[in-house]
Amino acid sequence: MTIGTVTSKPKAASIPETVQKAHDAFNRGVTKPMEWRRKQLKSMLRMYEENQDAMVEALRKDLRRSKMEALLLEVDYLINDLKNTLHHLDEWAKPVRPSKTIVNMLDDVVIYNDPYGVVLVIGAWNYPLQLLLLPMSGAIAAGNAVVVKPSELSVNCANFIAEMLPKYLDNDAVLVVEGGPKETTELLQQKFDYIFFTGGTGIGKIVYEAATKSLTPVTLELGGKSPVYIDNTVDIVVSARRILWGKFINAGQTCIAPDYVLCSKEVQDKFVEAAKKVLYEWYGEDPQKSPDLCRIVNSRHFSRLQSLLDASVNKIVVGGKTDAQDRFIEPTIVANVTEKDKIMEGEIFGPILPIVPVENAYEAIKFINARERPLVLYVFSGQNNIQNLFTEQTHSGSISMNDTVMFYAVDTLPFGGVGHSGMGAYHGKATFDTFTHKKSCLIKNFAAIGEKLGSGRYPPYTDSNLNFIRTLMRKRQPPSLKFLPYLLAFALGVGVTYGVFAVQKMSSEDL
Repeated sequence: MTIGTVTSKPKAASIPETVQKAHDAFNRGVTKPMEWRRKQLKSMLRMYEENQDAMVEALRKDLRRSKMEALLLEVDYLINDLKNTLHHLDEWAKPVRPSKTIVNMLDDVVIYNDPYGVVLVIGAWNYPLQLLLLPMSGAIAAGNAVVVKPSELSVNCANFIAEMLPKYLDNDAVLVVEGGPKETTELLQQKFDYIFFTGGTGIGKIVYEAATKSLTPVTLELGGKSPVYIDNTVDIVVSARRILWGKFINAGQTCIAPDYVLCSKEVQDKFVEAAKKVLYEWYGEDPQKSPDLCRIVNSRHFSRLQSLLDASVNKIVVGGKTDAQDRFIEPTIVANVTEKDKIMEGEIFGPILPIVPVENAYEAIKFINARERPLVLYVFSGQNNIQNLFTEQTHSGSISMNDTVMFYAVDTLPFGGVGHSGMGAYHGKATFDTFTHKKSCLIKNFAAIGEKLGSGRYPPYTDSNLNFIRTLMRKRQPPSLKFLPYLLAFALGVGVTYGVFAVQKMSSEDL
């Protein structure tokens, strides 16, 4: 099974040899010591800090990414994530001792955080540094050997990764495979202990199918059509700013970008008017001259987006200008879209925002639930009951109220999809946990009392032994601590009262 048709350049080291090299390193125990992990992570941090300009330049060449977006959305994001991992690594990696029942009161119960082994990380072209290096650092933090495959569509970022990782990291345990679909297909034929893939749902299915042949666990970070609901209780200008920013960063080539808007026709009219003013304020009279707008990654993706615009040309209310040679598409809003329009058939992944009119929140929820579960759902409403309605009656990887994209920066929130938008999650501790097998361990001793308590399991089986064991194993609800604060307050009051009376008594005796 071959993914795509792009021809890639041959590499000196074969892919099987590269993967085996990683297995050899892991089997020798190279990656498990905490000193090794910490050394690699510190070297990665140094790589980021020493090569910020080179990273920004690679992103500019691949996507014409502005310096601000390059730093905030990729470089600084990676640096801050790595610093957070280094700060918490010892805490995350230490064994966990969960609660015990009466059966095991004399035993030691432990959960060890074991690395899986050799991990394959396949990156994406739209955020070519962040979406590859962030999970890679989590895999290293968990003690795995790693093989990474950068996207060939972001050529300059792929070259940066291939050049820099060998200079900063352990060449036996962290390896890079360059190339396109042919190399990806061959990689998926190798034996890995975990696969982490970021990309489209179609390729995600191929990765998942390949992984099932060897029962390899996977994390799939995919995408889909992430909806936005807006009601008439919000500040429409602020809402427009937040929605348009989330949509048009990286020219809409973001898996968590708002894909389409659901709102009433009244709100649609207000949103369009606000959007015109905001976009003019941001990008001026001629957005193509703005240094703050990215370009579409290649001609194939440009042609796909152009066909969506052509099919909706009569419904464009903002923008619509394109330039094939420059791979430029102006930030565009399409109004009065229906579910049958071509633009609603799949994920847009570009700077085009359709608006589908609905009567109310209930109709919006019905519309959302009739489709595949999105990676994220955005709700803009000042009413708690409406926010709760969407939280309780819809399913999505994440849900964000009154803002877009910014939830992604909260490292204590696991990020991942559900259904067609993916499986598994990462970010912060969730990244470490993703690449960690939770190995359970029961440690018993040979103390006489422990053996006596457990001896009822041995033959010959009797009713009395059975009843004794069942009594020990019976689940009991722990005592409620609900009223403990009141009890402590009462006890404190009694103690203070007693103390006051005692002092008064002593005083009267002295008199």
